[in-house]
Amino acid sequence: MADGLPTEIDLSRPSAARVYDYFLGGAHNFEIDRQLAEQIAGMTPNLAATMRAGRVFLRRAVRALLDAGIDQFLDIGSGIPTVGNVHEVAQAANPKARVVYVDIDPVAVAHSRELLAGNDLTGVIHADLRQPEAILGASRAMGLLDLDRPVGILLAGVVHFVPDADRPADVLATLRAAAAPGSFLVVSHSTFEDQPQEMLDAQRLSARTATEITLRSRAEITGFFGDWTILEPGVVHMPLWRPDSPSDVDAHPERFGAFGGVARYDQPAG
Repeated sequence: MADGLPTEIDLSRPSAARVYDYFLGGAHNFEIDRQLAEQIAGMTPNLAATMRAGRVFLRRAVRALLDAGIDQFLDIGSGIPTVGNVHEVAQAANPKARVVYVDIDPVAVAHSRELLAGNDLTGVIHADLRQPEAILGASRAMGLLDLDRPVGILLAGVVHFVPDADRPADVLATLRAAAAPGSFLVVSHSTFEDQPQEMLDAQRLSARTATEITLRSRAEITGFFGDWTILEPGVVHMPLWRPDSPSDVDAHPERFGAFGGVARYDQPAG
């Protein structure tokens, strides 16, 4: 590691995690990331607001899971640490809550480990969502999560980075199969539905990063929950999922370009 950064980081190509960090006002990004971010922002001026809406949705979902008694979380595609991360939300409500973060980006992983040093109830795994068995194995080996008990599996803004060729439905099925009854699954995912052409054009710029975005329909995103029970209000535009107050939802919640939903694994009959 040189200058605090892992040697495997490719600074010649923008990173989706670092672009995301830039839009959230973070400091863990480089000039090549900022250039792409500004190009995207020029086409979609509200994109930073979209990123923030995704974070707000995730925090609301985590609070809902805490209210349901969940005290352990597997956050896959967690990105670079920013204010209001899952462990901060969870441990503010339950100081004993455990959180394991997973990300494919070495910068995100390096900064996560630095941020979480000294917090014994959190852990960080460098892994690819497309290898769910490896994620589950590393989570068990870490000893923080007990997958025989209910867990919150968080997939906020990450499944759209898995192309159809890599069979995302199978990836999600593997994660669901490893969870105990009473577990929850949180998914937010970019969509082409109800989107203006300029938003779709900006999404195509993601092809310049190592993780191109695949836009999907509400029906496709709903399918990722399998036979789990989808909580009210269903799979909806992110601001519509249990807003803290009606004033938090403007007249065009679809402008954020993503659906979000939460589902519960109910005990099978018999």
